[in-house]
Amino acid sequence: MQKNKLIGFWGYPHPEEIEKTKAMYPNAEWVDLDIDFEYPKTNILPEAYCKIIRNIIDNSVYLKPDLILAPIGKDKCDSGWFASKILIDMGFNVIQTIFEDIEPKREIKICRSNLPLYEKITMITGDIIKPIPRILPYSAIPPKSENNSSNPQYTPGFWGVPPNDLSILKLFPDTTHVYGWTRCVEAGTPADLDLEMYVNPDVPTVFYAQAFCAKAQLAKYLANKYNGLYIDINDYATTSVKAKIEAFLRLS
Repeated sequence: MQKNKLIGFWGYPHPEEIEKTKAMYPNAEWVDLDIDFEYPKTNILPEAYCKIIRNIIDNSVYLKPDLILAPIGKDKCDSGWFASKILIDMGFNVIQTIFEDIEPKREIKICRSNLPLYEKITMITGDIIKPIPRILPYSAIPPKSENNSSNPQYTPGFWGVPPNDLSILKLFPDTTHVYGWTRCVEAGTPADLDLEMYVNPDVPTVFYAQAFCAKAQLAKYLANKYNGLYIDINDYATTSVKAKIEAFLRLS
């Protein structure tokens, strides 16, 4: 009995390539190569390098996907392009995609829902391959500037890409709104830089960047502009980083 194909991908491959691949391999198993599955390290890339890109290489070498959909444009990053070239050179079957359309495909709902932040982020990334129902509750908690003494709650924000260490998302309240590249993914426009830089100035926001990622430039600039908290993490968050996030959320 022939086993089902394994399709690897990262970022947000062009929807046309996703649908074409689904039609060609309807029973295929899909795996997000961005995720840290803790497979053995290959040491192909430098240790001091973006952990997400190292995940892509390590996961590909370990899992050996039959096909890889590889975003390489502004919808991902130059490092994604380099990773695709390395994998091609190593003999992998790679389809490079560029998805730079900035016309919104979907209304932003998950980012503003009352779901736990961990669920928001994983749902948004999972929606890339397997679309989900979009009937979701919206956050009813107002921004801090609209609070009064009878309503001490507020809506914090998380800006950035899905972190390698997803456990930090569990530090945030369910009212957290999502900004940055993840918000762009829900809108179906991963290359929309204007949307990526959008932040509600009344929302105290944690600006997250993966260490050694070019998006740290945006994260630090926006954190300064909006009096937010800038953090970058290479692998897994230390106790001090988690304490810093908790203090910011508690005191903002």
